[in-house]
Amino acid sequence: MRLRSLLFVPGDRPERFDKAAASGADALILDLEDSVAASAKDAARAAVAGRLRTERGNVAVFVRINPLDTDLSREDLSALYGLTPDAVVLPKAEGAASVRLLAKRLAAAGIDAPILPIATETPAAIFQLSSYAACGVALAGLTWGAEDLPAAIGAATSREDDGRYTAPYEMVRSLALFGAHAAGVPAIETVYPAFRDVAGLEAYAKRAARDGFTGMMAIHPAQVATINAAFTPDAAQIAHARAIVAAFAAQPEAGALQVDGRMVDAPHLKQACRILERDGEAP
Repeated sequence: MRLRSLLFVPGDRPERFDKAAASGADALILDLEDSVAASAKDAARAAVAGRLRTERGNVAVFVRINPLDTDLSREDLSALYGLTPDAVVLPKAEGAASVRLLAKRLAAAGIDAPILPIATETPAAIFQLSSYAACGVALAGLTWGAEDLPAAIGAATSREDDGRYTAPYEMVRSLALFGAHAAGVPAIETVYPAFRDVAGLEAYAKRAARDGFTGMMAIHPAQVATINAAFTPDAAQIAHARAIVAAFAAQPEAGALQVDGRMVDAPHLKQACRILERDGEAP
């Protein structure tokens, strides 16, 4: 499953589902949590269940449920009984124990889907990021959030005046990134809230791709094309990756080789293979 862009859509706005699916996003996250008022939860569940019963085409359909420690999440799963979203997004996740509990509840509800934890929304969650690697549950990826955590600890904000994350949240972002890679699953960057700031979004998404994230969540269809471009290798990257793979294929016993005037070794080969995999090529 290619996951460059994951677009949130409020579950109680079914009139937006088709437009979101046509945005170019690799996945939709139909939301039953924060973007849906309490009075609209039942309508959202019915709309999301209806969408899951229709043809999805090439766009994956995820569902974000409510936190596990609420009755709302039980009602969510009851409404989705027997359906098969491409993944279930778990807010307020707190490590392996939380995804195991959700997996158990999904099985009881006849729902066969991997889990995408939002893994940094509570203070306790930060200390559980390494546990996903041995959770024994199918994960669609691992992502993080920069909004709920500062609220949980009474912080004024997670960002500097220029939009950069403050030091505590840069640390959280890094831990989530490494937690995802330790678990061997896609590392998904969090949202960029200023959806009209195209230049800022482009810089943010490119930074995420540079740092090792493999995709990013979006809050507006207008963000999707910029995000997809940031997480799609360009022609020069692909050509260089092919050259490295070809060089090692020609000399499989070599520990280091010269490619395009630079020395490359095993880490460069591994990186080249990942670039080609992201582009849909088998290295």
